[in-house]
Amino acid sequence: MDKNGLLYSQFLDLVTVSDGRADTIVKAIRTILTKKNIPTQRIYGLGTDGAAVMTGRVNGVAKQLQDTFPWMVSVACAAHRLALCCKDASLGVAYMNSFRDLLQQLHLYFRNSVNRTAVLQASAECLGLDNLKVKRNLTAVLAALAEETEHKKCPTAKGLYGFLAAYSFVASVHLQADVLPHISRLSRLFQKENVNFLALKVQVPVTMACLRAIKDAGDHQPPGSFLSKLHADLDNPAGLGAYSIVHEEERNKRGTRKRLTREELWGRFRSQVMDPYFDGLLGSLERRFQNLDLLGAFHVLSPQAATGDEAIYVANLQLLAGKFLQADCNEVLQEWSSFKQQLIVGPFKDLDQQQVMQELSSEVGEWGLLYPSLSKLAAIGLAIPVSSVNCERDFSTLNRVKTDLRNHLQGEHLATCMRLSINGPPTRDFPFRRALELFFKTPRKIKCSQAGCQLCHHH
Repeated sequence: MDKNGLLYSQFLDLVTVSDGRADTIVKAIRTILTKKNIPTQRIYGLGTDGAAVMTGRVNGVAKQLQDTFPWMVSVACAAHRLALCCKDASLGVAYMNSFRDLLQQLHLYFRNSVNRTAVLQASAECLGLDNLKVKRNLTAVLAALAEETEHKKCPTAKGLYGFLAAYSFVASVHLQADVLPHISRLSRLFQKENVNFLALKVQVPVTMACLRAIKDAGDHQPPGSFLSKLHADLDNPAGLGAYSIVHEEERNKRGTRKRLTREELWGRFRSQVMDPYFDGLLGSLERRFQNLDLLGAFHVLSPQAATGDEAIYVANLQLLAGKFLQADCNEVLQEWSSFKQQLIVGPFKDLDQQQVMQELSSEVGEWGLLYPSLSKLAAIGLAIPVSSVNCERDFSTLNRVKTDLRNHLQGEHLATCMRLSINGPPTRDFPFRRALELFFKTPRKIKCSQAGCQLCHHH
């Protein structure tokens, strides 16, 4: 955290471990902390991907570190938790589980063949469609599969067409088109570099409210949503209406047809797929995100706390002070009684919680002097990591730095290259001429192509 109360992250080092056991990882962490002279009393948070070796209750990495540093908080990555929420919701509904596998098969069917991709693109262009997303291009996908089935007698295309030309599949595509924007918005937030616990506190309930609204709308979806246009799309003769989707699904094992009304098909989809899927997704989000435990106590530093239940916020302050501060709890409560007035009538009254905490954490203003304990709590709350996306980006950087042509790059040299790539300085600020001067101080066989060069002394 800089002097203005703004967070930043840096790549520290690349450490090789002999195995993936918790004891080995903890030993490596302690070694690097000692090597880099990092004060352990200022380590307040550990962000992990949620793997058992990291979060095990008996002997996990977090448990062992908390035994040494009892003030440290361990948080499983929010981005990983969101992915698990979506997976759990799909696994809880038989058709949605099949739907996910079917989309994967469909993707591989076209990706693994240039000719099939060309047929799909040609179908899209013929229909005036400009992208190959399943929702906006489902008609072109069906047309391409129909052509592969009719002209090339492809059994895979025939099987895929049979699944896609079904009411449940089309309805599920429309359902996901309404759900995914809300999930994607939350996912992008969790992938920001310096995301903090406020993202969980504020945005997860908003996302849940939006998903609950889609479920509660039922037969009366709001205008503009994809589900509201489902039956209109099915009746469009220039689109999905040309594929007899309703009748295709109702063919039973003997090959006969049993017609169901549009209302019966929609009611069955809601009861068997849509409602259970929403129940599973909302329940998983509630279970994995709503219980913020210690992080939820930082709500005491929000503007709403000034007018809320006094007993609750006193308990939160006592919890935070007992975990992170060695000061007398009475001192913290005295600071809080004064700070409340700043939230009600002072300069903080028009700020949101993140702005309040940044102002408290800043070393530039006077708030750190006036409220030293609350200032420290604000800095700790902002600094506790709730996502491991920075580590994931570092792995991507490792793949860019250590290419096939540089496969012998390792150790400190590799760590230095990664440190330069991640932490900077920017390429535009690199002193290229000075680097060349240092390079050519040692006699080199390699020379540049410019005759009379003063750097390489090429004559």
